Amino acid sequence: MTSTASQLETNEEAPGFPEVSFGRSADVLLVARVGDTAFAMVPGGDGKHFLATGWRIARPIAEWRRDDFYGHAGQLADEATFRAKVLEQAEHRCEKFALGRREERSSASTPWGSSQGATVYADGVVLHSAAGHGGFLLSPGRDRKVHRSLRVDGGAYEDDEAWAIVALTFPHLFTSFERRCANRTMKDSFQDAWETIAGNVLGTGESWRKDERSFFDEHADDWIVVSAILSGHQSGFTEVIATPGGKRGHGTEERRFLVPSDEYRVGPFGFIIDPQRHAVYGGPSSFVSWQGRAV
Repeated sequence: MTSTASQLETNEEAPGFPEVSFGRSADVLLVARVGDTAFAMVPGGDGKHFLATGWRIARPIAEWRRDDFYGHAGQLADEATFRAKVLEQAEHRCEKFALGRREERSSASTPWGSSQGATVYADGVVLHSAAGHGGFLLSPGRDRKVHRSLRVDGGAYEDDEAWAIVALTFPHLFTSFERRCANRTMKDSFQDAWETIAGNVLGTGESWRKDERSFFDEHADDWIVVSAILSGHQSGFTEVIATPGGKRGHGTEERRFLVPSDEYRVGPFGFIIDPQRHAVYGGPSSFVSWQGRAV
């Protein structure tokens, strides 16, 4: 097993990326090394796999084990997808090095707290890290280049979603991988502005948030589940709480229903009650907050 893994630790499948090595771990996982970063194709449930990551594993690939990996970087369809992901990261690493970003110590005040370090992408484009969050601070001149529909007061763009606005505005400061991620984030989180800037209308499946909005608009009058629990009183059923249009908050009408557990499969935006199949339930509740309440 070890000899096979050693033979596989080559960069033959990564032309142009000398820092990339593929191989098999001691427990026969498909793994790869890209500089200091390690990747593994790890089995998950239902025959699926996911991309796991590790950092600075000093041992040879053939001696790596599952316990060396702690990060979770998404689902993998097959080995070809794993290899493509690894090479994508190798490309990202090379491009990032070529961009010449500069790391600096910083104690600047930011909207996310005191900066604990900064990465200078270019003059006036600085990414700050803080204790609980972080983001880009743009100089006034740089901020004026941001599309008016996306511009943030003070030039502060948090690193959860708004960083994509910076990448959209200054694409030459970002790697190909980062630009693809930014484009995805723009479509999902800033879909209206993206459509205006790009001059294209996003179709179904191209924007998670637009699809979500369409779903709730279409089902505004339907009862949509907001909470569910296996019934402790009705075997084989899931007890659910549903509201009109899936709304939440004080004063929102709530009703309970029983749904056969083998039927209860939540879609991307929620489970819709079928009043012809799922009767309003007024019996004993498994929800602590409903115990003792009427229907």
